[in-house]
Amino acid sequence: MRAIRLHNVKKIFNNEVILDDVNLMIPSGEFFALLGPSGSGKTTLLRLIAGFESVDSGSIFLGKKDITNVPINERRVNTVFQNYALFPHFNVFDNVAYGLKIRKVKKDIIEQKVVQILKKVHLEKHIYKSIDQLSGGQQQRVALARAVINEPEVLLLDEPLAALDLKLREKMLVELIELQEVLKTTFVYVTHDQFEALTVADRMAIMSYEGHVEQVGTPEEIYEFPKTSFVAKFVGSTNIFKGNLRIEGDISYVEVKDIGKLEVVAQKNREWVCNGCKVLMSLRPEKIEITKKKLEGFSNCLTGVVESIVYHGRSTQYHVKLKNGFSVHVFEQNEEHFPQEDIDYDDNVYMYWQKENVVLLEK
Repeated sequence: MRAIRLHNVKKIFNNEVILDDVNLMIPSGEFFALLGPSGSGKTTLLRLIAGFESVDSGSIFLGKKDITNVPINERRVNTVFQNYALFPHFNVFDNVAYGLKIRKVKKDIIEQKVVQILKKVHLEKHIYKSIDQLSGGQQQRVALARAVINEPEVLLLDEPLAALDLKLREKMLVELIELQEVLKTTFVYVTHDQFEALTVADRMAIMSYEGHVEQVGTPEEIYEFPKTSFVAKFVGSTNIFKGNLRIEGDISYVEVKDIGKLEVVAQKNREWVCNGCKVLMSLRPEKIEITKKKLEGFSNCLTGVVESIVYHGRSTQYHVKLKNGFSVHVFEQNEEHFPQEDIDYDDNVYMYWQKENVVLLEK
């Protein structure tokens, strides 16, 4: 296993910058996700690592080796595509064995390796079935088996579950995690689905429309401590307030126009944090307590009128309009063992949260 490092990688298509001086380290042996909207350059980045595209400037390293100009067939990297790219006229065995046959591996070794890898992906009972006899999830596992049988140092997965229905996608996510743990291979997983990325990734990179890497971290770091409003809004849902930061001794708050003072914890270790500076504050909907009662012990409170209610089964989403017209989103878990407060349309409600639940953003 070796790490992947991209140094000042730039890619331009038709005079449009797709990747703009990307610097990224993908540690060896990790399940690493590239998450971003369509057009953010994440698939292009994957194709550059695989060798399907060439960089316009910058370098790509696999371990200490510069593979920027190394041909595809000489890179210890394999790719699983969204459409699987299986050979329809081959059965499962022949699809998986294809790479070994090309390398002229001995027949008995091929058979041994194919059986071993099919056991790992739970397809040993389907070894001689034709591809059209398999379900979508089984075809996906054949593609994975074919990709890993050559023991690549890195496995690249380009939205491999996009064609599957929700139930099967959730099942395959668990199987991918288990497979990566068994193989100990570095997985680089491209997706625009935040649920997939948060589920599978040891670490993830968030990419923006401009081809920049906005933030790299664990799923928990990305979700709980986003660095920019783009990350805060793209990964999950959030409420963004804009105002001026005031620091008075041990007390910090954001002055928000037509709302007032909202108490926060100022991360003074950030260079841009200073008294009077303009900031954005991110507040996740599930961090807010919504009620028709007055409560004590909270740092912040806003009042408003419920304008919409969306029931999601395990949770309920409220949109609450403030006096200034600003709408606040609130998520409340629906607990079976505790009776929920009866909140309805047009109810006047209080919204409470602690200052520690707010994350300050520079942009």
